[in-house]
Amino acid sequence: MTASNKSQHSTDNFLEELRWRGLIHDTTPGLDEHLKSGTVRGYIGFDPTAPSLTIGNYVQIMLLSFLQRAGHQPVVLMGGATGRIGDPSGKDAERDLKSFDELDRNTARQIEQVKQLLNFDPSAPNHALLLNNLVFYQDMNVLDFLRDVGKYLTVNYMMSKESVQRRLETGISFTEFSYQLLQGYDFVLLHRQHGITLQMGGSDQFGNITAGVELGRKIDEAKLFAVTTPLLTKADGTKFGKSTSGNIWLDPNLTSPYRFYQFWLNADDRDLPKFLRYFSFKNREEIEALEAGGDPQHIKRIFAEEITVRIHGRQEFDTVLAVSQLLFDPKADAATLRSLDARTLEQVAEEIPSPTVPDAIVQNGVHLLDLLSEHAQILPSRSEAKKAIQNNAISVNKQKVSDLNTLITGSDLLHGKYMMVENGKKNKFLIQVV
Repeated sequence: MTASNKSQHSTDNFLEELRWRGLIHDTTPGLDEHLKSGTVRGYIGFDPTAPSLTIGNYVQIMLLSFLQRAGHQPVVLMGGATGRIGDPSGKDAERDLKSFDELDRNTARQIEQVKQLLNFDPSAPNHALLLNNLVFYQDMNVLDFLRDVGKYLTVNYMMSKESVQRRLETGISFTEFSYQLLQGYDFVLLHRQHGITLQMGGSDQFGNITAGVELGRKIDEAKLFAVTTPLLTKADGTKFGKSTSGNIWLDPNLTSPYRFYQFWLNADDRDLPKFLRYFSFKNREEIEALEAGGDPQHIKRIFAEEITVRIHGRQEFDTVLAVSQLLFDPKADAATLRSLDARTLEQVAEEIPSPTVPDAIVQNGVHLLDLLSEHAQILPSRSEAKKAIQNNAISVNKQKVSDLNTLITGSDLLHGKYMMVENGKKNKFLIQVV
């Protein structure tokens, strides 16, 4: 992942940028004037309930990026404390509490991710800041919290929040009920200690965020502000989420760069306008010109390259193209295959069936018929393997095989580990020797 810096496409009006991108769901009064009064510090909190940020989280990273590009100062608040409690927002049932060790590991991973996605260079006047709310609460006892925080919000006020209302029938624990107090007091302390006056987040966070605005007013007589974004949903109405199947992670070990790229290429055409406005750093004129071209696949390729390079880097993107060429380009030949390094073939192995075969079998020499039927089990029987070879359907490393007595040895392996077998045009396998 590569950090984004202020570009020639910057805007001095942060909210205007968000408006045309469709990134505003709610704001509190007076925010426009506040943003025009000088450099504003704005923050977004990220609870470390998963080992990686997701593309849903990345909407909020983009919000911080646009804030930074508009000359303001973005702040990332890791929820080392709030992650121990569990946010009821958007959830129909109580969360399972994570262990402290798991939360700490998740925090460390997410910190590494955000450091690559925002400009933290201290020489920049509006460089990003990284904080952790565990610092606020680790030495605070419950009596101090109840006296200093709990007395300022009524139960009636807290119960009016949507995140609580939707859980009244199914039940909400006092632990999760208290979450909005913690997030609200975060805002008070961030303003008090760091001069932060703006909190941002998804629309499901509006109740928690405005609780912070209210606490700031009551405790410190501070004027605090908020803006939220619509939740990221797809054209079919489903949303991205850490617990939703098919989620897109920013960690390459959870969603490979190839699958990340393919996700955008295979996106519903109806989602393109939203994805471009939420995730592209192209300005309004560039996006509208791109859309005027009219070819959705062309737009997808341009956008998929932009976001894949930004998240995973140019080298990984080049690898993605090499994998795509091998799997989908009918012109890919033996030279194409042999030009790929071991790391690229490792990604290929994640995308197509990759049976494993013991190294000794190949090094000692194995008949192709036995390899196809018995060891790699690409075909159900020796007779089926024989028939496929006779029908000129089998290729080994992009070379057609017609000899039924073909012997496979270690010299046939790519990088000493891989061998590509194709049965017809569509059935591709990458045998891995272990």
